[in-house]
Amino acid sequence: MLRDISQSGLAEEGLASWLGDPGRLSVQRAIGELRAGRPVRLQAGGGKSQIVAAAETMGGERLAEWQEKFNAKPALVLPAPRLRHLGFVATNASHLSLAGLSAADIDAMLFAVSPTLPTIPQRAADVHESIALELVKLAYMLPAAVILPDTSSHDSSLVVVDAKSVENFHDHSAKELSIAARAFVPLAEADQAEFIVFRGGDGLRDQIAVIVGQPDPSRPVLTRLHSACLTGDLFASLKCDCGDQLRIAISEIAETGGGVLLYLDQEGRGIGFVNKMRAYGLQQLGHDTLEADAVLGYGPDERRYAVASAMLSLLKFPQVILMTNNPEKLKALESFGISVTGHRRLLGSVNPHNLSYLTTKAKNAGHMLGEIIRQKLRPL
Repeated sequence: MLRDISQSGLAEEGLASWLGDPGRLSVQRAIGELRAGRPVRLQAGGGKSQIVAAAETMGGERLAEWQEKFNAKPALVLPAPRLRHLGFVATNASHLSLAGLSAADIDAMLFAVSPTLPTIPQRAADVHESIALELVKLAYMLPAAVILPDTSSHDSSLVVVDAKSVENFHDHSAKELSIAARAFVPLAEADQAEFIVFRGGDGLRDQIAVIVGQPDPSRPVLTRLHSACLTGDLFASLKCDCGDQLRIAISEIAETGGGVLLYLDQEGRGIGFVNKMRAYGLQQLGHDTLEADAVLGYGPDERRYAVASAMLSLLKFPQVILMTNNPEKLKALESFGISVTGHRRLLGSVNPHNLSYLTTKAKNAGHMLGEIIRQKLRPL
């Protein structure tokens, strides 16, 4: 039975400390609200605030209700990749007026692959509108935010989130990371493997480290940063090489005597599983992997590595030899204070289903995959 906190001897200051950083807590609560389809109040400095909702949860009917209830016209904030796909000129996120648009027009702006749109007023998004968009992305919703000027008539029960806390969420999450559990789990590629589960990262998603063998912390440790890929890692999807890379990495780490693999919850290069499936649908229409993400509104790679560097620091591995084909990972880790003393590439198998994916990563994302896309396709 839960104790009555008011009688537990916890002072108000003690309770606040127990709940953690209030800014980070407000972002976590806002993420939950947005995913549930409810708006939140984004509070900026100087008393300025606005109401924010994830656009994909707001159909035409709900938008009409907002306009009637609040006597104001909601607007849409879209990122530059989606804007360019829609035919707008944009280098950054933009504010788009929804006044006079039908529900069909709004849905087309959000979801259509080749929409025909009326003329829509556009201006560059201000800093707080851009933060609203970032908040929606933190919730792994489609990167499109509906915003409404805040007024005294709005529901006071809305979760309030501080704009500055949204900006700092990734870095603060990394700083509050802690080890929650650890256990030895023998693997097919490495019978001496210890799983370590970290708690406190972005959105409170658990992150995992697998220490193989007995790596020496005083020397550079062979390390793989592996972003989760449910389809490739678990179901052996032929659309990517992720499952191959995961198993090859563990096997090579075991062969060299020890190292660490960080299994990071950053599905689909950081866009989440739902949006990854949306991108796969767009690939079926002829878009390559980067184009598909851009149609949805995402950049070439939305992953972040502050949490990965914090995991390595907690494990006392300040120096690494990184296993990757992606030169951006080398730069990212070094920017957070991890010394990358060298790197090894991970070359998986090529098949007719992933050749375009690998070719796009090599030609357009700078991945070190030159010879693998030139080799003969292996039989399935």
